[in-house]
Amino acid sequence: MRYYLAPLEGVTTHIFRRVYHTCFPSMDKYFTPFFSPHSKRGFTAKEEAEILPENHRGMRLIPQILTNQAEGFLQTAEKLAYYGYDEVNLNLGCPSKTVVSKGRGSGFLAYPDELDRFLDEVFKGAKVRISIKTRIGKDDPGEFPRLLEIYNQYPLEELIIHPRLQTDYYKNVPDLDAFEEAVRKSRNPLCYNGDIRTVQDAEGIAARFPLAPACMIGRGMIANPGLLCEIRGTGAADRDAVRKFHDLLYEEYRRVNMGDRNVLFKMKEIWSYLGALFPGCEKQLKRIRKAEKADRYEEAVKECFDQRQE
Repeated sequence: MRYYLAPLEGVTTHIFRRVYHTCFPSMDKYFTPFFSPHSKRGFTAKEEAEILPENHRGMRLIPQILTNQAEGFLQTAEKLAYYGYDEVNLNLGCPSKTVVSKGRGSGFLAYPDELDRFLDEVFKGAKVRISIKTRIGKDDPGEFPRLLEIYNQYPLEELIIHPRLQTDYYKNVPDLDAFEEAVRKSRNPLCYNGDIRTVQDAEGIAARFPLAPACMIGRGMIANPGLLCEIRGTGAADRDAVRKFHDLLYEEYRRVNMGDRNVLFKMKEIWSYLGALFPGCEKQLKRIRKAEKADRYEEAVKECFDQRQE
C-alpha cells in the first residue's frame, strides 16, 4: 500500500511538508493545496514557494489545480511543467461553500455534462499526466455512477476518491459501498481517502480493498505525525520525535518573518489536530489556543510535552 499526504489549505504548506519529511518516513506522494488559475504570466511568490524544487528535495510532489475552465487548467499545467512537474491533480473534492458556489471543487460534480466536456478538452490539450481527487457527488450518492462513467472515459494517472458528498463536508461516515463500486468498475488506478486516523483504520481499508493500492491521509497525519510509522510497523513516534517535529515547524515559520501573530495562528491550527496526542493537558492546550505572545505560547507547549506520558 502506498500512502499520500492529503492537501489541506493553509496547513500542509511547503514548510509543513519539508519539516514532516525531515522528521518522519517519507510519504509516497505529497500534494500541494490547490492553485487557482489566474491571468498573471507566472506564479506569485507565495505560490512559487509551494512548488520550488529546492523546497521539496527527496519528495514526490503533485501540484493540485482548482478550476472549472479548461483553458485555465491547461495554462496552469503548462506553468507547472516549466518547474519540472509531469503530473498535476484536478480538485473535484473541496466542499467549501465559496468554492462550490462558483461551480468548482465538488460543486463541479453537479454538472456532469459540463465536467465531461471539460475533461475532454483538458485531455486533448494536456502535456502532463492528470489525476483527479473527487467526492462521490454533490447532494446524492446516486450521482456517483454517472461520474464514474465519465472518469472511465479518460486515462487518469489516478482517481483519488473521498467517498463523501459535498453536503457531508467532513461529517457522517465515508460511503465504503460507493468506493467498493469504484473498485469493481473503475478503469483507472484508485486511491482511497477519508477518515484514516489509526492503524486499525488503515488496516481495515487495506483488507477490504486490496485492489486499491494507495491511501491518502490528511487530518489523521496532522493529528499524529507518527501515524505512518505505526502503519508500517516501526512503532509510534515518541515524545522526543513529536517535539522535534513541532520545534522545527515553529522555527521554520518564524524564520520566514511572517510575524508572531501569523506564526501563532499557524501553530494553533496545527495544535487543533495535534492536541489529541496530549490527553490530560486540557489546561495547557487552552493556554496555547489563547496565547497572543510567543513566550506564553512556548511556555504552554513546554508544559504539554513535559506532562505527556510515553
